[in-house]
Amino acid sequence: MKKLMLMAALAFAAFTTASAQQQEPEVITEFKPHLFLQLQGGAAHTLGEAKFKELISPTAQIALGYQFNPVLGLRLQGSGWESKGGWINLPAGTQLDNVYKWNYVSAGLDLKINLVNLFGGWKHKRVFGMNLILGGAANIGFKNDDAIALNQALQNQKGYELEYLWTGTKVRPVGRFGLDFDFRCSDRVSINLEGNANILSDKYNSKKAGNPDWYFNALLGLKIALGPTVKYTVIEPPVVIIEEPKPEPKPEPKPEPKPIIKKPEMKTEIFYPIREVVPTGSEATKLENLIAFLKEHPETKVDVKSYADAGTGNPKINVMYAQKRADNVKKALIEAGIDESRITAASFGDTVQPYSENDKNRVSIAIAK
Repeated sequence: MKKLMLMAALAFAAFTTASAQQQEPEVITEFKPHLFLQLQGGAAHTLGEAKFKELISPTAQIALGYQFNPVLGLRLQGSGWESKGGWINLPAGTQLDNVYKWNYVSAGLDLKINLVNLFGGWKHKRVFGMNLILGGAANIGFKNDDAIALNQALQNQKGYELEYLWTGTKVRPVGRFGLDFDFRCSDRVSINLEGNANILSDKYNSKKAGNPDWYFNALLGLKIALGPTVKYTVIEPPVVIIEEPKPEPKPEPKPEPKPIIKKPEMKTEIFYPIREVVPTGSEATKLENLIAFLKEHPETKVDVKSYADAGTGNPKINVMYAQKRADNVKKALIEAGIDESRITAASFGDTVQPYSENDKNRVSIAIAK
């Protein structure tokens, strides 16, 4: 019957498991801070009095940034190309176009806040991302020749002129905000669509309007990570070894118990008055009894551990007292003829308190065996 049960157990083990079984490794993904590059091109619209489509002009932007964590990034950006303005009423017989243009470049710093990761948590394979953009820049305008020519023509018609006409090169502060959208292609590359609004002083388009001037950018391009964006950690699971059942061993006859020879052993507790390091009175007698035991049993060794009470003194002084107590007990044993190789002595200061009663912790505890 026992043989049949053993064979059934072996067959079941072979059918259900292998001798070693290993689970699939676990892969942990973590966000990795990284540099990124943005290359974009598109169209700009400068707010003005002409028709919407007449004030559309080309624009481009390049940016280098750093993504500190899944939510916050910072970028240095440079953009520019062309802006346009419009004048509704041209003088009769003027051959000029009512739309004039000038060139500009803008350089600034933007904070990018990933709204999807902020509210939905970071997932490295998420296809869509949306960033809020807040920043500022310096706008450098130049080549305002169209506006200069238009102003010359307007001066021939009484009451018309560009009141804020500028020449040469002008630098103006810009405030900007917007949104951009990332569409993931891989861990390092995404298609980027951005829209931003830029606000400047009223003098940007050479016309006096009594309110700030604006231009808006719509940009399409690529965002490229200049380094790994994800840290992969592979955790290998432990190998589970399933041992096959072994046949029960036959019980061996129990050997005759050997006689237990108890080794001689002695524990001595030597207590000290406060600030004393040499045993006196009855405590000195305990030390003499310990010496007699060691002489009577030369095969034994003694371990001496000395302490100081934490209730008095301070740790620095108590270390000194405990060490002197240990040294004095060891010295007395050696002077009594006990070989130094049989003695170990250690000091614990007040870091260890072997007794609950404070005064008892001024003690040397010797165990000979």
